[in-house]
Amino acid sequence: MSKELKTQPTPTFEAQRKTSAAEREWEEKTLLPALRKSPDREADFTTVSSYPIRRLYTEADLADWNAERDLGFPGQPPYTRGIHSSMYRGKLWTMRQFAGFGAAEDTNARFRYLLSQGQTGLSVAFDLPTLMGYDSDHALSEGEVGKCGVAISSLADMEVLFDKIPLADVTTSMTINSPAAIIWAMYLAVAEKQGADWKKIGGTLQNDILKEYIAQKEYIYPPEPSMRLVIDTFEFGAKHTPKFNPISISGYHIREAGSTAIQELAFTLRDGIEYVDWGIRRGLEVDDFVPRLSFFFNAHSDFFEEIAKYRAARRIWYKVMRERFGAKNPRSWALRFHTQTAGCSLTAQQPYNNVVRTALQALAAVMGGTQSLHTNSLDEAWALPTEFAATLALRTQQIIAHESGVTNTADPLGGSYFVEALTDEVERGAWDYIQKIDALGGMVAAIERGYPQREIGEASYRYQVAVDRKEKIIVGVNGYVAEEKPLDILQIDETVAHRQAERLGKLRAERSNDEVQRRLSALRKAAAGTENLMPYIFEAVKAYATLGEICDSMRAVFGIYEEVAIT
Repeated sequence: MSKELKTQPTPTFEAQRKTSAAEREWEEKTLLPALRKSPDREADFTTVSSYPIRRLYTEADLADWNAERDLGFPGQPPYTRGIHSSMYRGKLWTMRQFAGFGAAEDTNARFRYLLSQGQTGLSVAFDLPTLMGYDSDHALSEGEVGKCGVAISSLADMEVLFDKIPLADVTTSMTINSPAAIIWAMYLAVAEKQGADWKKIGGTLQNDILKEYIAQKEYIYPPEPSMRLVIDTFEFGAKHTPKFNPISISGYHIREAGSTAIQELAFTLRDGIEYVDWGIRRGLEVDDFVPRLSFFFNAHSDFFEEIAKYRAARRIWYKVMRERFGAKNPRSWALRFHTQTAGCSLTAQQPYNNVVRTALQALAAVMGGTQSLHTNSLDEAWALPTEFAATLALRTQQIIAHESGVTNTADPLGGSYFVEALTDEVERGAWDYIQKIDALGGMVAAIERGYPQREIGEASYRYQVAVDRKEKIIVGVNGYVAEEKPLDILQIDETVAHRQAERLGKLRAERSNDEVQRRLSALRKAAAGTENLMPYIFEAVKAYATLGEICDSMRAVFGIYEEVAIT
């Protein structure tokens, strides 16, 4: 490995470590003779994130560690061991399989099938036009309708999506960001039509625009108006939907873009800090809105690094909320998170290997104390999952829950020298990044300067070079390669686009277009001012204004965002 690529953070434990006489004797009399006969397989051992790992962890690696302060008990600060006192002995995590493809009726059928197979929560994937705020019949939607998720262009589509699914009885997660306020308004309108009480419905809106600028790039408006829309949902939700999470602050896509585990943790939590800062500036009380903020993390392949990341996340958030924001409500202190296994780890080669990868990643998420979980399907490096693959992914969670035994006790790896030392190191690395972003003036300022984007790009490059040099082995890709048979995959053809275009044409012909124009005009006027836009968006949605029409109304006021070049 070149000197440049080999350079990694020096673990704190190397400088502080004071070994015992017994450990020194073991090294001299047992380890060294063994190494002379059989040297290590590698010169350096590291995590997936290229963080160096010691040969052995002992009490010497926890010299400044205090069990009462750093570990504590489940359900109590600093929440290292989990946010619930009984953890999975009381209630399992929500098994929330991500699904969405084709038109609304296609995804509705998949949702109802998954619920019949024991899934306990819904999670909606939207297609690219929806994510970018375009109707299915827009010129820029051509070739993408229903391909990477379900196509939703109006309240009429949302009504079909949740047909015969009582929203009062199921929680729903929606992976939508720039048009999140509009999609949420559609969901609330469907709930209202079903007679569901807004104060009782539960679910999560992703709504994390900062990570779009950092990693996923599905943004529409510049940062300032985009953040305004996010805080509008916080304010609206605090008043009207006290059990619905208005945001899922997402590290998942940051990790998918190539970040390390520490970068994922640090940038995600600093995004969370930014949202809290903006909420306070709006005049919201910390303990009125922070308890409904949730997080979303990746579960990558390095088992212990991922567990350490989740444990460190809870500890950092507790300290941030107590010390930085003075939160008094324990529900504000406790970080709740959803996890999805790592899409970027799935391989098109030997795709059945992905079942094993997903099982290990899901196990790490559970051992780390997740509140809900999505397990990826074996065929997702090729296409959206088939019904068979999605069912097997769900069964993976059910086997972990009911057959593995890991749900019998809280934080089963708590107290492990390795896990506790790694948790400390991940936490220290994350705090270092958080402090650097503070010095830049916050996350919006850091994004505008390209700081997190550049850090992720460099980490991604280092990892790819290690893979290319076979310093990191991916089974079936750069090692253990074999002949393969093709997979049967789910195909989404252009008939979806045709169905959507016909539905939109019918909608525009049958609705009151005068009423739509009045609602859109009121929204544009409000967008030019300072009012909360959620009521205006909701009224436009109920008049059957389309997603594209509503987004265009705000584009006319806010403009669109073009990313700065990263050098």
